Amino acid sequence: MAERHKILIVDDLESNRMIMVEIFQEYYQILEASDTDRALQLLEKYHEEIAAVLLDWYFLGEDGSKVLAAMKEKNWLDHIPVLIVTAEHSAELEKRCIQMGAHDLIRKPFDLDVMKNRVNNSISLYQHKNQMEQKVYEQGKILMKQLSVMKMQARKLKKVNETMIDIVCNILERNYPEFIDNVQIMREITRIVSKKVQRNYPEYKLTDKEVAIISEMSSLRDIGKLLISDHVLYKPAKLTKEELDYMKSHTAKGCEIMRMMKDLQTPLYHKIGMEICQYHHERYDGNGYPEGLKGDEIPISAQIVSVVDAYHALISERVYKRAYSREKAYYMILGGECGVFSPKIMECFRMSREEMEQIDTDTDMYTDTELL
Repeated sequence: MAERHKILIVDDLESNRMIMVEIFQEYYQILEASDTDRALQLLEKYHEEIAAVLLDWYFLGEDGSKVLAAMKEKNWLDHIPVLIVTAEHSAELEKRCIQMGAHDLIRKPFDLDVMKNRVNNSISLYQHKNQMEQKVYEQGKILMKQLSVMKMQARKLKKVNETMIDIVCNILERNYPEFIDNVQIMREITRIVSKKVQRNYPEYKLTDKEVAIISEMSSLRDIGKLLISDHVLYKPAKLTKEELDYMKSHTAKGCEIMRMMKDLQTPLYHKIGMEICQYHHERYDGNGYPEGLKGDEIPISAQIVSVVDAYHALISERVYKRAYSREKAYYMILGGECGVFSPKIMECFRMSREEMEQIDTDTDMYTDTELL
């Protein structure tokens, strides 16, 4: 911003201009104009350097309204105080000048010291205002630059999160055959149900970002099975009580793995991932595991994934079972054959049926198989 060190004096009488020049020439460069056209020419050329305008209201058969109107149109009044110099003492004139954007009125005949102080005070006020606006502008530029950097970092972090999830899913697919070709199906069904929850139950306050993360992290719900023995994991027969308890420990083991990946995740990714790993086998009536949580004690992310996980398990082939048809799996979930789920989530599950059944999959469907 240019330094404002000039004062523009607009008066058709040279004697009046000489008096004001004498007052201010020690501290400011003086610009003089005897008519409106000359005043506007000087303003156009020096408006970034002018500290104040002393405007005689009546001169050469016109008033100062043309100067004020032009300055207002060009937004110069935001940075240059205009002090009206007039012999008229009417309240109507003062009101009109202030409404048009004048900063102050100085009545003729004026006291030299009073005029000097009032002009200097007006200039100081505007200079402080201009400096603050410049600082705000500069800080705004810095903040916008920082915001741009933060957005770029956020995009990079999001890409890191997505890449990390994809890498882990690839590991799961190599070590856990039932994951093959099913990661995207699980994510898509979770996204469909999550969007229904977001739209129909605002009390859960799900954001678009959270819906996306829940969908992505749903594919890591069983990451803890990487630490489960193949003997138990791939056993084609019914598990013993001890083996079942051991299998259930995959929730805690999943959280152990998630904690090891914490530094590779944003806080929200890590939080939702931990919730899903730990609680996706909880049930709304408290008959789930590992903690027997009830109702909305279960995080909403885990409530959504628990329904989708049960449905996905039914429509997927396992070493100990073939896949159910989607229609059969749908009614089994509604019939409570996989446990009790939140009524709200079940309503969203019902609303999602058509979209779920339109998802493409290479998984073969069978109907004559036993329940998971």
